[in-house]
Amino acid sequence: MQGTVDTPTAAKVRWTLALLLLRANHVVGRTSIITELWGENPPRSAVTTAQTYIYQLRKKYQDRLGAGELVETRLAGYLLKADEAQIDARVFERLSDQGHASLEAGHVERAARQLHEALALWRGPALADVPAGPVLAPHLTHLEETRTWTLRLRILADRRLGRHHDLIPELQFLAAAHPLDEWFHQQLMIALTETGRRADALQVYERIRVTLGAELGVHPSPGLCRLQHDVVTGDPWTPGPEADLDLVLPRSHAAA
Repeated sequence: MQGTVDTPTAAKVRWTLALLLLRANHVVGRTSIITELWGENPPRSAVTTAQTYIYQLRKKYQDRLGAGELVETRLAGYLLKADEAQIDARVFERLSDQGHASLEAGHVERAARQLHEALALWRGPALADVPAGPVLAPHLTHLEETRTWTLRLRILADRRLGRHHDLIPELQFLAAAHPLDEWFHQQLMIALTETGRRADALQVYERIRVTLGAELGVHPSPGLCRLQHDVVTGDPWTPGPEADLDLVLPRSHAAA
C-alpha cells in the first residue's frame, strides 16, 4: 500500500499479508494460505497458527484504519478489503494498461507520461522481503513480467518522441544486464544510429551476434540483421513486422 511503511515484523505474518494484498477483494482460501506458508507438509497446528496470523493482522491495522473490518472471514477463507487505488500493484497495472492503450492510439506523449508514472512506483523487486511459496510465486512472476513489458513500452514511447540521447545510458545498462535479449540491443542500436554513432551501433550488433552464437548456437533474428545492414549502408531504418511492439513480448495474464 502507498504511504507510510508499516509492515509486520514477524516473517510469516508479513508473508500472509502479502498473499492477501495481492488478492485484495478476493477470497484467499485457508488451504492456499497453509500451502503458501508451509508447503506440502504443514504442521498439525497450521490451521490454528494461520488463524493467529489473521488475528494479528486485524489487531495491527484495525485501530489505524478505523472503518470496518480489514480482513473478513468467509466460508472458504479470508478476504482483505482495500481500495485498489491504495495498492501500488493495482495502480501500476492500471497505468501500464493506459500507457499501452495510449501508445497504440498514437498518443505518444500521454503514453510516455503514463508509463513513466507506472514504473516510478517500483522501488526494487516485488515483495523483496517475502519468500514466495507455490501460491505467491506466480503472482510475483506476473508482476515482474508486466514490469518488463511496461519498461519496453516506455522505451518505445521515449524513442518515438526522439529522446535517443536520454535512452542510450539506460539501454547500454539493459543490454549488458540481458546479453541474450535482442530487443534491448536493437533499441540501443537505433538510439546510437539516430545520434550519429553508427560505429558504436555496429559494435553492439557484433557483440550480441557473438554471444548468441556462443551461448545458444543461433544467429541474430532477421529484424536485427536488417537493422545491421541498414546501419552499414546508411539506409533509413524501417522496422519490419517483427520489430517494435511485436518484440516487446506478449504480456502474461497467467496470474491476473
